[in-house]
Amino acid sequence: MAAIDRSTVRALLAGVMTANSLGHLATAAAGKEHLTPLAGRHSGPAVNAVWGGANLLGGLALARSAATAGRRWGGELNAFGAGAAGFAAWMFCSELLWSVNSEG
Repeated sequence: MAAIDRSTVRALLAGVMTANSLGHLATAAAGKEHLTPLAGRHSGPAVNAVWGGANLLGGLALARSAATAGRRWGGELNAFGAGAAGFAAWMFCSELLWSVNSEG
């Protein structure tokens, strides 16, 4: 089995973090509440803006650090996409089953 290099791991985590930012930033823009580790289940728009922004900036920094040399993406683009898609699938399923951030 081939070892996974650090660039691939950083790209995967970048995808997770940037995907995670979307729900929080949309929550902030809509003036709703959404679970964050900063203020719990009833985190308001301001807290979600901070948390979403932190995830977006962190994810973009990880994406930058994961990028290989050259003008075009390499395999790290697939890792980024897998991280984003995996997180999106998790959010969809967790909301469908447990309604953590919605009213059912």
